[in-house]
Amino acid sequence: MVPLLLVLLLALILFGAGFAVKVLWWIAVIVLVVWLVGFIARPKASSGRWYRW
Repeated sequence: MVPLLLVLLLALILFGAGFAVKVLWWIAVIVLVVWLVGFIARPKASSGRWYRW
């Protein structure tokens, strides 16, 4: 019974980690798209940067 519970727990942890990694990949893609749009549509300012850092 204990090995079965350990296998189920391991599967649950790996599924959760896989889901979290997938979500992080989608967030990374969205941030990249926003950065590219901001880079392409930046104003022609003297500094050349579209962000205010």
